[in-house]
Amino acid sequence: MSRNTAYTRAQVAIAELKASVHELLDLEPKPTLMTNAKIGRALGIYQGHKGHEGHISRTILALMEADGTVEQVERKTWRIRVSD
Repeated sequence: MSRNTAYTRAQVAIAELKASVHELLDLEPKPTLMTNAKIGRALGIYQGHKGHEGHISRTILALMEADGTVEQVERKTWRIRVSD
């Protein structure tokens, strides 16, 4: 496997995780407000070492927030970004 192939596989995996989060948020009744913990547990990605659970789902949410796909509402809840 080349470095380029490994990079491509990682980017595909991240894209799939983002799509899964988006789909999960879209399935919820409107207005959707879900916590990182609820998202992570629903997708089976809330693992981590003791005291640091939820880093995978939180990182995916941060990437999606940077993309403008989701937004954090209040302190701990997330939703699909509402267009201005």
